[in-house]
Amino acid sequence: MNLFSQLFGRFLAARHTSHLFRRRVILESLPKGGRSGQVSDQLTQQLIAQARIDLPGVLSQLGTSKQGLSDAEADAIRERVGPNEVEHEKPMSWPHHLWLSYNNPFNLLLTVLAIVSYVTHDDKGAIVIGSMVTLSTLLRLVQERRSNRAALELKELVSNTATVIRRMEAAAGETRPPENVLGIQALGQIELPIKQLVPGDIVQLSAGDMIPADCRIMTAKDLFVSQSAMTGESLPVEKFPDAQAQTQAAGALEMVNLVFMGTNVVSGSATAVVLATGNHTYFGTLATRATATTTEPNAFQVGVNKVSWLLIRFAFVMVPIVFFINGFTKGDWPEAFLFALSVAVGLTPEMLPMIVTSTLAKGAVILSRKKVIVKRLDAIQNFGAMDVLCTDKTGTLTQDKIALARHTDVFGQESDEVLGFAYLNSYYQTGLKNLLDRAVLEHVEVQTELQLAENYTKIDEIPFDFERRRMSVVVAERAHHHELICKGAVEEILAACTQVRDGDKTVPLDAAMLERVQQVTRALNEDGLRVVAVAMKETASSQSAYSVADEAALTLIGYIAFLDPPKESTAPALRALAANGVTVKVLTGDNELVTAEVCRQVGLKVEGLVLGPQIDGMDDKALALAVEQHTIFAKLSPLNKERIVRSLRANGHIVGFMGDGINDAPALRAADIGISVDTAVDIAKEAADIILLERSLMVLEEGVIEGRKTFSNMLKYIRMTASSNFGNVFSVLIASVFLPFLPMLPLQLLVQNLLYDVSQIAIPFDNVDAELVRQPLRWNPDDIRRFMIFFGPLSSIFDITTFAVMWYVFKANSLEHQTLFQSGWFVVGLLTQTLIVHMIRTPKIPFIESRAAWPLLGMTLLIMAIGIFLPMGPLASYFKLEALPLAYFGWLAGILLSYAVLTTLMKRYYIRRFGWQ
Repeated sequence: MNLFSQLFGRFLAARHTSHLFRRRVILESLPKGGRSGQVSDQLTQQLIAQARIDLPGVLSQLGTSKQGLSDAEADAIRERVGPNEVEHEKPMSWPHHLWLSYNNPFNLLLTVLAIVSYVTHDDKGAIVIGSMVTLSTLLRLVQERRSNRAALELKELVSNTATVIRRMEAAAGETRPPENVLGIQALGQIELPIKQLVPGDIVQLSAGDMIPADCRIMTAKDLFVSQSAMTGESLPVEKFPDAQAQTQAAGALEMVNLVFMGTNVVSGSATAVVLATGNHTYFGTLATRATATTTEPNAFQVGVNKVSWLLIRFAFVMVPIVFFINGFTKGDWPEAFLFALSVAVGLTPEMLPMIVTSTLAKGAVILSRKKVIVKRLDAIQNFGAMDVLCTDKTGTLTQDKIALARHTDVFGQESDEVLGFAYLNSYYQTGLKNLLDRAVLEHVEVQTELQLAENYTKIDEIPFDFERRRMSVVVAERAHHHELICKGAVEEILAACTQVRDGDKTVPLDAAMLERVQQVTRALNEDGLRVVAVAMKETASSQSAYSVADEAALTLIGYIAFLDPPKESTAPALRALAANGVTVKVLTGDNELVTAEVCRQVGLKVEGLVLGPQIDGMDDKALALAVEQHTIFAKLSPLNKERIVRSLRANGHIVGFMGDGINDAPALRAADIGISVDTAVDIAKEAADIILLERSLMVLEEGVIEGRKTFSNMLKYIRMTASSNFGNVFSVLIASVFLPFLPMLPLQLLVQNLLYDVSQIAIPFDNVDAELVRQPLRWNPDDIRRFMIFFGPLSSIFDITTFAVMWYVFKANSLEHQTLFQSGWFVVGLLTQTLIVHMIRTPKIPFIESRAAWPLLGMTLLIMAIGIFLPMGPLASYFKLEALPLAYFGWLAGILLSYAVLTTLMKRYYIRRFGWQ
């Protein structure tokens, strides 16, 4: 038997017992009163009862025996309880996904406008508007389905079969099943797909196996199971078949003779009977909750809807005013209706859905190059808006492995001698190497330094037993003496010691020294370390056999301490997030000492610590205050994590959650942006919006920056559209009152709007100033409304200037000369709208301190050239335009230059008063 494995198991079991109250997780934490809550209570009590009764009683309840079920019995049970399959998030059908991609306020409004345009025989307008809606919808659909397919490919089952013992049935014509040579009924050991398992099946487990269902251990040898996906605890737990070891206070997950679906065997072997399968398991009940469809909108959806309705309400107010003014002043109501419809199209930023979608899609493509899968495009902007990141610890901040953190002498000072003795013990012990042994043996340099092959020979080994909780190896050093090296639980090693090593001398282990030693080990435990003591004594080389009696009068050498180490990228990633205005909070199921030590190692400042049981006693108001004041939350159940995330969102934060375990799935679903990794359990990946394909956490900073760039580019279009549209409507109202003709024909207004929109296609590829991505960015309808009212009238000043120039300078002041007037305003209106994006894309001086990307510059020049060409070229008559006099272009240059200068000056004043995001 692996001696140190047994030691490790008993050590963990003892530590487990001291923390039994803290891990009543998963089903116990689900809401009471709902169906899932009732199932949770029932299942929990049932599993606890099955853990506490003796094994024959469990087998009797399940209608099985140690020989297992027959195939016919298993088939009958499966018919009754269903296959052993956990409910997963169902892939979205493409019609449903298409509808979700289409369904937003602007697409709906644009569809109505396209229909009205078609009904009023404005086929060109209908085609233009319909094309915008179709392109934005299909772009989102294609990008998201591509990402979801990539996410589905990550679902790799560690094991899709299980080793099952089935009782062989009697053949036709026989009265009883066949027997072997000893007269014992023959059994069949077969590999079956996991989904065919039923309650009552007997399964065999070994290292590397995924636990296929909730099971009760029948026999076990050195069985260690990793439950970190369920509880968040980093160290594996040893499991035993003993029902008497259970305490009345323990929850289901603390039962040492139960193993659960979704966990895995780290080492050892066992035989177990299946208690529950499919959705009736712990895993299944939580999966049902995690994959439930949610209709709660995330921060991006809420923000874009608010902005959309702001612009739509503005259009609903202004369009009827334009219609009635033109109808009354011109007397041509059909023409007034078409003009008002054109104004409605102009007021509606029909490119917004396409700009938003293409900008998000570009961000998703950039992140995919950095090995990040974006399942939902909205998550890109939420990434940039995120101001709080809640993260699990085990496997997320840490490596989810055991590493030797310290090797110290008796007084806590680093000691290579202690590491050397521990290495000899782990190297020469027989049996399967445990996780702690492997962590020690990773220090291969010790083997070279000690010259094991030349200097040491194994003499004997004293096996582990549960009473002693320690094991020893005896080695001969260069054949002139023996060394008995013992390691184990601190209290058991101290019981066998009479003296301690103090530098080069040995001193007695009296009461004062014992207190000093215990202070050191307590300090190590308080640092979140798992401590194992190391002791030794020299014996004569003439002794050839050793026993437990020789484990006496030992000298305490020191301690080896273990920890789940942080990932190398954790500390720099957390620093980068803090520098970018993102607060990090740790939400873990592990204990507070381990969590605090990990936070210390990665440089995360601990500002208060709250435990799961404390959260259980808080109402929503108290929790809302606690989540703001503390950074570490430990001993959490899945519901605790979910409540914390929802409380932060209710406080106005944009919240991200990063996790990889079953117990993280509800919080991943509740967050504005759920982040998981490719090694996460399937349920966590299904609940996430973003999946990281690399272990490095530095991609988090890159994702945040990319999200902010994406949002900044979207905001450029919205600000520009809102302000220029407001100015245009204001100008139209003035012109409609004083002019005897329409300031621009409906066709001209639609063409101008189309050209202007085309000029903005390159916005997703624009540069973003570094200053604009240093802090989280979020939707602010009030800021957009203020910006619209502040900058909109500026363009009206130059529109009115253009009206005056055309009316008084070029005498376009009658119905006969309305085409010249309309041509002049067509060019000024298009060029000022196209130019405005360069004025407001940056808080800096445009073209000097900050230049747009070449695609945007090129598109601006192209559209400006087309705008001038249309009235001057052969297509002028088609659009009812006419050539402008040469003198007009001098006025045009002056108007554009004045507009740029005034806008820049007003922008400086706006920034000083209101700021800029």
